[in-house]
Amino acid sequence: MACGEGRGRPITEEAWIARIIDGDREAFRELVERYGTDLYKAVYSVLHSAGDAEDVTQEVLLKIYSSLPQYRHGGLKTWLTRIAVHKAIDYKRSKDRKREQLTEEWEAIGAAARSPGSPVEEKVLRRDRRERVRENLERLPGAYRDVVVAFYLEDKSYQQIADEQQVAVKTVESKLYRAKQYMRKAWREEDLE
Repeated sequence: MACGEGRGRPITEEAWIARIIDGDREAFRELVERYGTDLYKAVYSVLHSAGDAEDVTQEVLLKIYSSLPQYRHGGLKTWLTRIAVHKAIDYKRSKDRKREQLTEEWEAIGAAARSPGSPVEEKVLRRDRRERVRENLERLPGAYRDVVVAFYLEDKSYQQIADEQQVAVKTVESKLYRAKQYMRKAWREEDLE
């Protein structure tokens, strides 16, 4: 199989990969030019997010570069695509785990807020907490505030919110995730003041 050009004559896949392993940046650039779009498409097909797909594709290229010495010369495109898909799946699982952890933390905070204490103290703490939440909600950017209010205060599902806002369910998930990050940061900074 001819891959790349070496002084006007085709070189074999093995020679091309050997050049990359030996640190030939031009040879690696050729690999990226030839397969980069296919790798991006494979990653995007798993993640369905252009931004995430771009980031993960960069990670895939680094992984490919470091893994080339282990390549056994049997279907380069298939091997590259397999790395891309595995990286995308790992990224998606990691992102889902983080989302689950944040949801569990928010539920734990809510449960702690409902735990019994002295009636007067509990009433004052609840009012103070409500006021802080309201203030932090006001600081949230509008797109995030709408999703947080709909999900946490109005108990709407992701699908209901997506339908109302005419966006994809993934967009709702993303906005909630970013809103949680924003609020956590704001609350931490508030505690330091």
